[in-house]
Amino acid sequence: MLDSFTVDKLIDLSISVGGRILAAILIFIVGRFLISLINKLVAKLLVKRSVDAGVQSFVKSLVNILLMILLIVAIISKLGIETTSFAALLASAGVAVGMALSGNLQNFAGGLILLVLRPFKVGDFIECQGVSGSVREIQIFHTILTTPDNKVVFVPNGALSGGTIVNYSKEDTRRVDWTIGVDYGEDFDKVESTVRTLLASDARILQTPAPYVALHTLNSSSVDVVIRVWVKSSDYWDVYHHINKTVYATFNKEGIDFPFPQLTVHQAKD
Repeated sequence: MLDSFTVDKLIDLSISVGGRILAAILIFIVGRFLISLINKLVAKLLVKRSVDAGVQSFVKSLVNILLMILLIVAIISKLGIETTSFAALLASAGVAVGMALSGNLQNFAGGLILLVLRPFKVGDFIECQGVSGSVREIQIFHTILTTPDNKVVFVPNGALSGGTIVNYSKEDTRRVDWTIGVDYGEDFDKVESTVRTLLASDARILQTPAPYVALHTLNSSSVDVVIRVWVKSSDYWDVYHHINKTVYATFNKEGIDFPFPQLTVHQAKD
């Protein structure tokens, strides 16, 4: 049987522990509400200041993580766990944690480098680490790309900042190239004139720099004609496919033959 003194102690302890748990739960609820409110205020402030979309996503992720860490520390402190002891425990495990998170720390540093150097921005179409897509978001550890077939790719910022990045949207204009083969015996002047006429009919093709048409290569089964024009970056693929279709239709109409591989066989006589 427990004496009255022990029972009183257990009751006091239960009340104390229960009060701390209730206070910790209250701190968690209020803290989550405040974090949500602060995140919204930060987002509105960044939009109001017209901050780059990539910087916005990075800052919002960073602020959210820092606030969550502060909330966890506040809850631990309210539960009666000494924060100094907690800090000492983290410090003693720092080496192991640092080794485990070395990749994420590298990605964090890479994200900062990307924001400072700005090789691309949200909305740009880039190629990196063997993938290509539109930049959807720059987070603290990863950059999110959306591929043309609507896949979502998470590229680590560390590898991204230290690797080769091809930005197809950085410049306002791009050059479109075609190499088109015609039969041997075709009149090159006629081919060139036909090509220049159809290029001039497309208003999306820029006249400065001027379109370039030249005899490129004398191949084994074809005479290759190279065509180079400049267009706005946003018009690249539309112009590329439209000219392919137009060249095919126009050459057939004008009687300009496309080549196909040919093999001449000589039969030996007895």
